[in-house]
Amino acid sequence: MKPHRIHVAHTLACHYDLHRRMEITQPFPASAEDIRRFHSPEYVDFLSSVSPETLHYQKHDDHDLKRFNLGDNCPVFGLFGFCQASAGGSIGAAVKLNRQDADIAINWAGGLQHAKRSGASGFCYVNDIVLGILELLKVHRCVLYVDIDVHHGDGVEDAFYTTDRVMTVSFHKFGDFFPGTGHIKDIGGGAGKYYALNAPLNDGIDDESFRHLFRPIIQKVMEVYQSDVVVLQSGADSLAGDRLGRFNLSVKGHADCLRFLRSFNVPLMVLGGGGYSIRNVARCWAYETAVAVGVELENKLPYNEFYEYFGPDYTLHSVEPLPIQNQNSPRDLEKIRNMLLEQLSQLPHVPSVPFQMTPFTTEVPEEREEDLDQRPKPRIWQRQDF
Repeated sequence: MKPHRIHVAHTLACHYDLHRRMEITQPFPASAEDIRRFHSPEYVDFLSSVSPETLHYQKHDDHDLKRFNLGDNCPVFGLFGFCQASAGGSIGAAVKLNRQDADIAINWAGGLQHAKRSGASGFCYVNDIVLGILELLKVHRCVLYVDIDVHHGDGVEDAFYTTDRVMTVSFHKFGDFFPGTGHIKDIGGGAGKYYALNAPLNDGIDDESFRHLFRPIIQKVMEVYQSDVVVLQSGADSLAGDRLGRFNLSVKGHADCLRFLRSFNVPLMVLGGGGYSIRNVARCWAYETAVAVGVELENKLPYNEFYEYFGPDYTLHSVEPLPIQNQNSPRDLEKIRNMLLEQLSQLPHVPSVPFQMTPFTTEVPEEREEDLDQRPKPRIWQRQDF
C-alpha cells in the first residue's frame, strides 16, 4: 500500500503519453474539517497528531491505539499528510465532476474503502470514497458505487447502509478472508434496504466468469437505479498473482469493468485501492487510464525510470491467468446472478431528492496544472503527482 506504487503507475502512464490526453492537476489537501464530514472529531484529532515520534515519546497510550484500531494492520507513520492527499484527490475529483469540468476523473491514490467513521481498518485510515460521494451528493440525485477490489468494500457500504441515495455494489472474495463481510444477504437497511448488493466469490475466478457476472448485474443496476454519476473502486488485488488476492483476472479482464461502465456515458470517478504486486498494479492502472481516455496501448512497455521492475518480458499484458482451479462453478455464479437480479427487482422506485436550495459545494483553491510535457523525474512520490 506504499504510495510508491502510485508513483510507478503514474510514471508508466506518462511514458505512454497518456498525460497528453488528460488534464493533470494538483488536488488540494483535505483539511481536518473536510475529513470530519464523515469521520468523528476524536478520530481526526488523533490521526492529525499521532506519529512515530509521538509514540516514541509516549504522547499517545495503547488505549488510543486500540480505540482507533492502529497497530500491525494499520501501522503508524507520517500518515495524516497521506490521508489529506488521498482524500483531497477524491474530493477534488468529485468537484471536477460536479462542475462538469470533466466527464471522467481519476485518483489512483484513493479507493481506501475499509476506513470506518471512528477507526482505521485494513491499511485504510481515511475513507476518501465516502468523502468523495458526499461531495457528489451535493449536486447529484443519487450515486452508484461499484467495487472490484478482492476485498469487500465494507467501509463504504456501512456509511450508506440506510440510505437509498447511494447504491453500493461489491464483487469480492468471501469466507475466511478480510474483512469477512459482504454476504449476499447483506442488502441494506431502513430506507437503504435493497440498495446494497454483494457478490461473494470464491478463489480463482477468471476473466470470462467475472465478465458474465459483472455485466448483467451492472446493466440491470443502471436500468433500475438510473444513477447519473458512478464511482468505481478499481482495486488491483483481484489480478492474477497478487500477493494477497486469490482471484485470477488479467489486466484486460480487470479493465473490462471500467470499459463497460464507461459505455453508459455518465460522469465517472475512478479510484485505486488494493494491489500488492507493484509492477502489476502499475500495469493495470496505466492500462485502465488508457481505457478511460479511449486509446489502446502497445504491449511493449516504453522505457521508464522503473523499467527493471517489469522484467523479464517488459510487456504490459504479462499478467496472465494462472493454471489454478476456478472455484466458482457456472451453477454457483448463476445462482448469485439470479439472487442479485431478484434483489434489484425489489427496488421500490428511483430515488428522488428535490432540493429546496442547492447545498453548499466545496470551494477549492485554484489547482496548479502540471507541465504536461515534463516527464516525471525519479523521486519520492508527493501529492503533486496525483
